[in-house]
Amino acid sequence: MGTTNQNVDKTKSFLKAKDVALIGLFTALLAVCSYVSIPTVVPFTLQTLAVFLALGCLGGKRGTIAIALYILMGSIGIPVFSGFKGGFCIILGPTGGYIAGFILTGLLYWGAEKLLGKKFWVMPVSMLLGAVTYFAFGTVWFMIVYLNTTGPIGLLSVLEICVIPFILPDLAKITVALLVSYKFKDKLI
Repeated sequence: MGTTNQNVDKTKSFLKAKDVALIGLFTALLAVCSYVSIPTVVPFTLQTLAVFLALGCLGGKRGTIAIALYILMGSIGIPVFSGFKGGFCIILGPTGGYIAGFILTGLLYWGAEKLLGKKFWVMPVSMLLGAVTYFAFGTVWFMIVYLNTTGPIGLLSVLEICVIPFILPDLAKITVALLVSYKFKDKLI
């Protein structure tokens, strides 16, 4: 009987270690994908691809933890954000709402997974709603910061700068994340 309990304890420890390793791997992937950047007012990066890969491959809980860890690392000054930047000032800046919105995306995905299960359609719907979530949160944040630092700006102007140019690329990133996630997620569980 003692041997069985020891084996169960080792299995639980291994799974915890595996979770930590996978979370670390996807946190690093987020950082690397943030470095692939085309600088604009809101930089074009592969960051959202990594967000969706983390959620799709790891699931809501572990994916959200990876996203939160990535944001925490950047917030304390580790240069993991686009342009090799870090610091809480990035989160407080005009594009910080999009980064913070990734946490909301993860929580939405995790909640959908808990509520609806892991049915085939839950992943794409959650990712699309997640994109809407970080776009909405980031746009509101951008408008607030812009108003406080520069002056008033209209919603249409912000959408033209911060959302519209990113819709098709983010749909492509979601598609890639879905294809990769459906192929590999069972191997990472």
